[in-house]
Amino acid sequence: MPKNSKVTQREHSSEHVTESVADLLALEEPVDYKQSVLNVASEAGSKQKAVEEELDAEDRPAWNSKLQYILAQIGFSVGLGNIWRFPYLCQKNGGGAYLVPYLVLLIIIGIPLFFLELAVGQRIRRGSIGVWHYVCPRLGGIGFSSCIVCLFVGLYYNVIIGWSIFYFFKSFQYPLPWSECPIVRNGTVAVVEAECEKSSATTYFWYREALDISNSISESGGLNWKMTLCLLVAWSIVGMAVVKGIQSSGKVMYFSSLFPYVVLACFLVRGLLLRGAVDGIVHMFTPKLDKMLDPQVWREAATQVFFALGLGFGGVIAFSSYNKQDNNCHFDAALVSFINFFTSVLATLVVFAVLGFKANIMNEKCVVENAEKILGYLNTNVLSRDLIPPHVNFSHLTTKDYTEMYNVIMTVKEDQFSALGLNPCLLEDELDKGTGLAFIAFTEAMTHFPASPFWSVMFFLMLINLGLGSMIGTMAGITTPIIDTFKVPKEMFTVGCCVFAFFVGLLFVQRSGNYFVTMFDDYSATLPLTVIVILENIAVAWIYGTKKFMQELTEMLGFRPYRFYFYMWKFVSPLCMAVLTTASIIQLGVTPPGYSAWIKEEAAERYLYFPNWAMALLITLIIVATLPIPVVFVLRHFHLLSDGSNTLSVSYKKGRMMKDISNLEENDETRFILSKVPSEAPSPMPTHRSYLGPGSTSPLETSGNPNGRYGSGYLLASTPESEL
Repeated sequence: MPKNSKVTQREHSSEHVTESVADLLALEEPVDYKQSVLNVASEAGSKQKAVEEELDAEDRPAWNSKLQYILAQIGFSVGLGNIWRFPYLCQKNGGGAYLVPYLVLLIIIGIPLFFLELAVGQRIRRGSIGVWHYVCPRLGGIGFSSCIVCLFVGLYYNVIIGWSIFYFFKSFQYPLPWSECPIVRNGTVAVVEAECEKSSATTYFWYREALDISNSISESGGLNWKMTLCLLVAWSIVGMAVVKGIQSSGKVMYFSSLFPYVVLACFLVRGLLLRGAVDGIVHMFTPKLDKMLDPQVWREAATQVFFALGLGFGGVIAFSSYNKQDNNCHFDAALVSFINFFTSVLATLVVFAVLGFKANIMNEKCVVENAEKILGYLNTNVLSRDLIPPHVNFSHLTTKDYTEMYNVIMTVKEDQFSALGLNPCLLEDELDKGTGLAFIAFTEAMTHFPASPFWSVMFFLMLINLGLGSMIGTMAGITTPIIDTFKVPKEMFTVGCCVFAFFVGLLFVQRSGNYFVTMFDDYSATLPLTVIVILENIAVAWIYGTKKFMQELTEMLGFRPYRFYFYMWKFVSPLCMAVLTTASIIQLGVTPPGYSAWIKEEAAERYLYFPNWAMALLITLIIVATLPIPVVFVLRHFHLLSDGSNTLSVSYKKGRMMKDISNLEENDETRFILSKVPSEAPSPMPTHRSYLGPGSTSPLETSGNPNGRYGSGYLLASTPESEL
C-alpha cells in the first residue's frame, strides 16, 4: 500500500478518516482475498458472530442485565395512567363491562404492536428516527413525530410529578392540611372559608392551596411560585436520572419500578380491611352491559391501551435498541403486557376498596345531616310524627332505617317533598360520583385512615416513582433517536432538553396551567399518537412486508412467532385503528373541545369550551406533531431529500470498517465490491431506501454468507450501529 495512502495515515493517527470506496480501492495494492481478514464471507459462522458481538458491545451501550431492561420497560409502560386513569375509566364506562373492550383491544392491537416496536428496535438498534428511516425512508417522518409527541407529553407529565412532590412534602403534617376547611376571621367572628364550605376540604386544598387556579384558561393569573419550584425539582430529578443514558436510568429503575408494587400491596391489604371496601369492589366489577356497545367506550379503551403500553412514543423502541440481537423480545412483549394489565387491575381493586370505605363514611354523614333536618321538621310540625316508623331510633339511626323513613315521607308528601330538601343518601350515588383526581378523591379517603400522614407519604412517593419511570422512557424517546441520528453529545443534549422543557413547562404552572394540561393530555397528544401507531403498522406490514418481517424475526429469535401476529399486523390492527381514528375525528367535530373550569365564586366546576385562540393553539400543536410525516414523504418522493440509498462510503474508526452512506452509485457498488456486472448481483431492495431492511439480501452480500449481516469482504453492518 502506498505510504501516502489515507489508510496508511490512519494506521498512525487517531483521527477519523472517511473516503469513498472508489478512492480507497484506487490506491489499494492487489490483495489476496482468500487470505484477507476483510473477507468476512469466507469466515466461519462462529467467528463472524464474535465480530458482530464485539462491534455491538463496543459501539452501543447495553443493559447490564435482562432484569434491568424488563424493569425499564415496566417503569415506562406502568405509570399514572394505570394507577388512576384506568380505574376512572372503569367507573365511567360500565365497571366490569369496560374490561371487555379493553382486553379485546389489548390482544388485537396492544400486544401485537408492542411486540412490533420491541422487534424493530432490537433488530435495527436505533432510536425511532433511525428505525423508521431504515424500514421506509419515505415514512421516516414517523420518528420525528414520535419525538415531538414525547416532548408534548413530557412537558405536562412532569408537571403532574411536580404536583405529587408538592403533596408529598405537605403530607408530613398531622392532621393532613386538606382534612379540614381553613378558618378565617371576619373581625371578631371566626368563620369557615366560604369556598371551602361550599365544596369540600380536599377540593378546596387542591384548587386553591395547590393550584390557586383561575376561573378560565383566558385568565393567566401569573406563575404559581410553589408549583414552579416543584416543577424545577421534578426536572432536576429527571435530568439526573437520564443524563448518562441507560447507565444512570437503568439503576434508577430498580427502585422506581419495584417500589410502587410494594405500596400497592400495602394499600390493598389495608383497603380490604376497611369497612365498606367490599361495596366499592362489587360496585366496580358489576358490569353495565349497555356500555359495551358505546363507540366512545371503545375509543377511550384504545387510547388507554396506547398510553398504557407506551405505543408510538419511541420509548419502547429506544429501550429495546440497547438489547442483544438474540434477545427473546416475544417473551418480553407478553410479560410486560401482562404485568401492565395486572397492575391496572390491582390498582383498580385498591382504588375502589378505598373509595368504598370513603363512600360509606360520606353516606353515613349524609344520613346524620338529613336526619337532623327531619327532626327539625318534626319539632316545627312541618312533618307529622305519624310518618316516622315506630322502630326508628334517631339516636341510633341506620342507613336502612333512614331509607325507609325517606320513602314514606316522599310518598305522603309528594307535592311538598322537593321543598324539604332531603337527600336519599344512597351508597350507589356516592360510588357513582367517580374517582375524580388522585389529588381530590383519594386524598379525602386517606384523611379517614389511622396514621393518615404515613399513608399519604407512601401514596405520593409511589406517584413520584411511577411518574419518574414513565418520564425516563419519554426522555429516551426524545434523546436516543436524536443522539443516534445527529451524533450530538449525549450529556450536553440531555441537560439542554431538561432546561428547555422546564422553561416551556412554565406554561403549566400558571394559575391557568391546569387547563393547558387538559389541552395537551386530552387532545394534542392523543390524535397524533394514533396516527403514528397506524403508520408504524402500515410501514412494517404493508411496505416492508409482513412475510419478510416474520422471516427476519424467525432468524433473529431462533423460532417462528405465532401466525396470529401475521394476521394482526396485516389486517386486523390497522383496520381497527383506522376505525377508531375516524371515530375520534368525528367526535372532535361533533363535540367541540373543552375543559372543566373551577369557578371560585360558585365553588364548583363548570364545563367550558376552549376560546378561539386556544382552539388555534390546539390545532397548531396537532399539526406540528404530525407535520414531519407528510413533509419527509414529499421531500423523498420527489427526490428533494436524499434517502442515502444510492450512496456508500467506508468509515475507519479504531481500525474497523463500518457501514456508512456517501457518494457511489448502486451499479458502481456492484462493480467495485463484487467485481461483477450488475445483472449478476443479487437483486437489491427498491431504490431510495436508506438501509436494506433486516436480514434482506444486499448487493453487498455474497452467496457464501446467506445468514450473516456482514459480507462482500468488509464489515458492513446491515444493522446501523450507534457510536454513543
